[in-house]
Amino acid sequence: MKIDLYTQTGEKKGDLEVSDKMFNVAVNAEVVRLAVLLQQANERQAIAHVKNRGEINRSTRKLYRQKGTGRARMGGAGNPIRRGGGAVFGPRNVRNFTKRMPKRERRLALFSILTQKAADHSLFALEQYDVKAPKTKELHTLLQKLPVGKSVLLVLDKKHPTIEKSAANLPYVKTILVTTLNSVDLLKYEKTLFMQEALKKAEEIFLTSN
Repeated sequence: MKIDLYTQTGEKKGDLEVSDKMFNVAVNAEVVRLAVLLQQANERQAIAHVKNRGEINRSTRKLYRQKGTGRARMGGAGNPIRRGGGAVFGPRNVRNFTKRMPKRERRLALFSILTQKAADHSLFALEQYDVKAPKTKELHTLLQKLPVGKSVLLVLDKKHPTIEKSAANLPYVKTILVTTLNSVDLLKYEKTLFMQEALKKAEEIFLTSN
């Protein structure tokens, strides 16, 4: 499989050979869907929370005597059937939304997305980006010369403070380390731009690790 390789000046240098095991596999849409649900569920936080009858600040004294009134027995003011009482079966902040998925399936989802992007010419590589100081304008000018579309995910091989700071003020750009490459970000951004070294590292991480 080959993808386009660009220089720092924005010119196309040629094609870059990438692994078919990662960028040319059978696309499995169902596994991609499950991987996205997995990531979204694991990022979800249980915020909604209601108090039960034992947690609200109400008197536990019985409102009236239990027998002899002709009415049904009534407990304290915190009874769930009374206004201001505790809630029954309401949402609690101890709920766990965590899901699990086999590593092989997570990798397949990632490879499926990369394969589809490569087939759609939405994935390309940058030979290098060597600047002395962070300059948003310079990075913006470079990206305008590349087929980035409306948004682009910039994948780095390691931390590059100059690139990360240059992209911080560009709303259509997100920088990410190749070690944290994930399905949600790949699908969220229209184009994916790999640094050339990041491609090598990606193949080392995702194809050789157990």
